[in-house]
Amino acid sequence: MFERTYHPTHPAMMAGASNADLADHHRIDDLFRDGELTLVYSHGERFVIGAAVPGAGSLRLPDQTEPASAAGLPLLDRRELGVVQVGGRGTVTVDGVATMLDPCEALYVPMGSREVTFSGEGARFFLLSVPAHRAFPLRKVSAADAPPMRRGDTATGNARTIHQLILPHRCASAALCLGITILDPGSVWNTMPPHVHDRRSEVYLYFGLGSGDRVMHYMGRPDAMRHIVVGNEQVVLSPPWSVHMGVGTRAYGFVWAMAGENLDYEDMDVADVAGLR
Repeated sequence: MFERTYHPTHPAMMAGASNADLADHHRIDDLFRDGELTLVYSHGERFVIGAAVPGAGSLRLPDQTEPASAAGLPLLDRRELGVVQVGGRGTVTVDGVATMLDPCEALYVPMGSREVTFSGEGARFFLLSVPAHRAFPLRKVSAADAPPMRRGDTATGNARTIHQLILPHRCASAALCLGITILDPGSVWNTMPPHVHDRRSEVYLYFGLGSGDRVMHYMGRPDAMRHIVVGNEQVVLSPPWSVHMGVGTRAYGFVWAMAGENLDYEDMDVADVAGLR
């Protein structure tokens, strides 16, 4: 069911780790595959992370196969799901209710949903699921639902628009927080100033990059920074103890998703850029 399981990491594991080791533990490659629905599992907040690229057909969210006690139950039996469209227009059908998603729109799918399918040629669905303790209504959310947040400045290369999609003041959820950030043309830095969400893991999907473009995603403790080289539609797992920020060879977008015991978007410890090492 899960192509791979990612285990939690400790800050001490950064020391002496090769670039290949860092990427292996914190980067998810080859998630988007034509005609396939792919899922991986992360023990950080028990995230299930996936992608569905239906092409001319339709793809179904699989039932659980593990553990044995849950075999045959819907994946969302005790989970909620966020779906983000990062490709062309596509449709998500949840227990018979069809919702069309345009690029950069999202769908919140509640715990207890049994049949979830994806369709649409050109559609590229990014999937994020975490455990839930209660069900909230199925809801489509888009950038038009609320004024965007403007952050940064062109002079510092980090002018960007933040679209908060699944957050308590936008769309109710049990634990999942989700949004999209789009950098202005000419801007390349994201998440400035860098910060840490203690007790809350984060997942990044970078998109809108050309085949020859890359993002340097910085992580680690503020006094021991490392980087991971990331290409288009690759995912980074950011542990709760880690700073996160990045710089690209061109402007790009990224989906960010968090889960943990605190749903407050502003809950962060900002790192002093001058103190980074």
